[in-house]
Amino acid sequence: MPDPVAAELARAAELCAAMRVQVGRAFVGQEAVVEQSLVALLAGGHVLLEGVPGLGKTLLVLAIAKTFGGSFARVQFTPDLMPSDVVGHAMYDLESGAFRVRRGPAFTNLLLADEINRAPAKTQSALLEVMQERQITIEGTSEALPPPFMTFATQNPIEQEGTYPLPEAQLDRFLFKLTIDYPDLATETSIVSHVTRGRAAVGFDLDAVEQVARAEDVVAAQRAASAVRVEDAVLEYAVQLTRATRASQALSIGAGPRGAISIVAAARAQALLAGRAFATPDDVRRVALSALRHRVALAPEMQIEGREADEVLVQIFTTVQAPRV
Repeated sequence: MPDPVAAELARAAELCAAMRVQVGRAFVGQEAVVEQSLVALLAGGHVLLEGVPGLGKTLLVLAIAKTFGGSFARVQFTPDLMPSDVVGHAMYDLESGAFRVRRGPAFTNLLLADEINRAPAKTQSALLEVMQERQITIEGTSEALPPPFMTFATQNPIEQEGTYPLPEAQLDRFLFKLTIDYPDLATETSIVSHVTRGRAAVGFDLDAVEQVARAEDVVAAQRAASAVRVEDAVLEYAVQLTRATRASQALSIGAGPRGAISIVAAARAQALLAGRAFATPDDVRRVALSALRHRVALAPEMQIEGREADEVLVQIFTTVQAPRV
């Protein structure tokens, strides 16, 4: 490997390690969620976060944004939210006698779409162009978003009344679906102590998080991640895992080619996070569950038995032999 490329990969790995440390100063515990959120950022993908309220999803996104000095915007999705409330709209200026564009909160680096399934499909679809094309079109004029751009969308897995399930086309736009569960006793005790020590009110404390990069450094790290080597056997392994979901009788819907594309992109970022210039089958396995769990649907009999998609996917993965590289 040429020295300039190796140096770029090394710098990107050091940057990601520093960002992970800083995020951990505010977001206590859930190391796997932090790691895979950074993997998604490196891969240039979006994340669907699922967990009950109060587990720090907003804090996680705020902390990541602060590590590279990125802009952050949060939109609380509600049934009366309109697409223009997300992307913006054109408005008539009485003083100038002309129309001007009012930018919506989507013009940012990290966008938190909180409880995205509470908004109707028309508003959810406003994010499709933003997430796929990294641009926003208002009154026929398109404007690119500042890189890096990433969407974190949250869902509450418990309260389903008054919600609008995301369509498969939109779910497919997310690189990962991550689940945040309740912390264990030691971690929860550490969180409570960290938040309440010397403070009268409970809120986000980002004072301990330091900026260790700039937005352009993150973009450079994304370029470095795309340069990580993936051998043909490793790429074929990702495709085989994806195709195995379509052959399983336990699933009524399997993952499409975008699932394999997401696995490979995430495996590259996972390898970079580990300081390697090449992806391994272990990297593929490490990201496959998060990359595919939202792209499949359980067969009716599996739902009746109370099975979970994660459980079925793990069983499917064991039927695919990993290459030796």
